[in-house]
Amino acid sequence: PETQVILPRLKSDLASVMLHTAVGELAGVRLEFKPEVAVSVVLASAGYPGTYETGLPITGVAQAEKVAGVRVFHAGTALREDADGRDELVTAGGRVLNVTALAGNFSEAIEAAYHAVGRIQFEGMFCRADIGQKALV
Repeated sequence: PETQVILPRLKSDLASVMLHTAVGELAGVRLEFKPEVAVSVVLASAGYPGTYETGLPITGVAQAEKVAGVRVFHAGTALREDADGRDELVTAGGRVLNVTALAGNFSEAIEAAYHAVGRIQFEGMFCRADIGQKALV
């Protein structure tokens, strides 16, 4: 999950960086980052890190991704067929989703991330409410 808050800031072409790494030519590569900051909030299943239930329907991911600067990364999710034969997004792990927001400052990134979090629902969903707060001090 740590990369989910770093990679949205990467301005350099990740594929090029990885290719240079694979062929042992990383020494001359310069990484460039966007000036924005990012905040990422983990949405977890009730019981995590212990025992947790899976197969719980998840809603609101598409609405969360409509918040400016937000990306939702899937961690413990799966698709299953619902009663009508359509794919349904469900929980499949303890750390279910990461909601990452990119913005001009930490206050804006925190606000966007939690605004997006508020659009997502699944039974037993929980997250920390203090993500990014130390950056505001």
